[in-house]
Amino acid sequence: MPRSRQTRSAARTLFIDGNSLRLDDLEPVAGGAVRVALSGAAEAQLSESRAIVESILSRNEAVYAITTGFGKFKDVRISPGDSHKLQRNLILSHAAGVGPPFDREVVRLALLLRANALAKGYSGIRKAVVDLLLQCLNCGVHPLIPQQGSLGASGDLAPLAHMALVLIGEGEAEYQGRVLPGAEALTRAGLSPITLQAKEGLALINGTQIMAAVGALVILEAERLAKLADIVGAMSLEAQLGSPKPFAEEVHRIRPHPGQQDSAANLRALLADSGFVESHKDCPLVQDAYSLRCMPQVHGASRQAFQHARSVLEIELNSATDNPLIFEGGAVSAGNFHGQPLAFALDYAAIALSELANISERRIERLVNPSLSNGLPAFLTEHGGLNSGLMLAQYTAAALVSENKSLAYPASVDSIPTSANQEDHVSMGAISCRKARMILNNVRKVLAIELLCAAQGLDFRLGNGYAHREHPSCAVHGAEPGCGVKAAYQVVRKHIPHLEEDRELHKDIKAAEQLVSAGLVLTAVESAVGPLR
Repeated sequence: MPRSRQTRSAARTLFIDGNSLRLDDLEPVAGGAVRVALSGAAEAQLSESRAIVESILSRNEAVYAITTGFGKFKDVRISPGDSHKLQRNLILSHAAGVGPPFDREVVRLALLLRANALAKGYSGIRKAVVDLLLQCLNCGVHPLIPQQGSLGASGDLAPLAHMALVLIGEGEAEYQGRVLPGAEALTRAGLSPITLQAKEGLALINGTQIMAAVGALVILEAERLAKLADIVGAMSLEAQLGSPKPFAEEVHRIRPHPGQQDSAANLRALLADSGFVESHKDCPLVQDAYSLRCMPQVHGASRQAFQHARSVLEIELNSATDNPLIFEGGAVSAGNFHGQPLAFALDYAAIALSELANISERRIERLVNPSLSNGLPAFLTEHGGLNSGLMLAQYTAAALVSENKSLAYPASVDSIPTSANQEDHVSMGAISCRKARMILNNVRKVLAIELLCAAQGLDFRLGNGYAHREHPSCAVHGAEPGCGVKAAYQVVRKHIPHLEEDRELHKDIKAAEQLVSAGLVLTAVESAVGPLR
């Protein structure tokens, strides 16, 4: 179905139909900025699908999960009178998750994405159940969903069961800042639990929406961090008086990987009108180190991994992922719940994220190492010895990068059979997504550390009253960095002062990470040079 122009109303409502949700629709919902409702088309699709299930029930056909048990119990017939208890027992028994709960943003997206998949009209579920999912989302009733327990096939059974618990008045939910029993949270929000009918319990939990929710948040942030990597990399290049020549358009035209071309274009924009470049055009150095010279090739490869993951996720957002699927001719047992596409894509994205931190840490090392920094003081401090400067910032970056290397091992290469070998191959995609998010958080910190170090290096190049006793000529007198680099530098110095004497460095790192997380650096740069690619 083509995307309707009436996707959002003036009241900031996102209408879902199971076919037209986009990745870029998700963050406003995750943050609570928009309400969500079913479209008219979705209501019709739900009605038609449910009518087919009712027809199966009336004929008492043997159909998996409608008139039979689940998994290895697929051959056990269930009488119509027990269908309600069957569905309730399914939710109770499958809510076996452990570990800390997912944050609110993941839970909100899980509610949205499950509702959207059901709205597609191949799950045989009543509109009332989908309505309750959306009412929880719109009223801020957020089920507590443990992070561990999903194998990524048959979908995210355990975590989605915890989400479904609240719909039947069980489990726990966060509402208005308090964790409450599920039934109480519903009551306080003016909602009522629902009694599940045939097929509806399995329809709620047989899906990939936890993987998709976590993965979507990872990729949306990864795309921003790719731009930030170009920004901090350009700052590091200027602080080390590096050359912009490797970013020339003709260089990348003859190796036209799109991500590489985009990164190179960003670097050209960031370094435009740089007085530093002009000041050292006769520099005797022949070429820069790879961590500076090869930024487009490395950053660009990561960008393309993120683009691949985006394309996989955009398909998954609008897919029917439960079992059995309901068609006009009846129910079909299949395997759309298997998370392998997401598992591969997020493992790939995790590796690509790790590489952004790997190369960033090498640039940090060059900034703090006087043998490599082209004249900057050791550890970027004026009074080395008495002060350690940014020495330990590089240690922290190295520790985060090493941790990422362990986390980047693909979860998708593993499979452990379950359900008495009925489910004999699983994706482990939920682990792929969770690990990718851990790596993402580490990468953000490493880039924030480079931001700090590059700004400190630029202080010495700009002069600004900071002179090094051994290298007083490290300043580039009368020159300024490129317009994009200057904008980023000014944001840092507006919020974080120059490190003249040692202080608690973790506070500066945290402040720099907050600048990154809040988007202040990217916003300032794009205001100066236009949108980055």
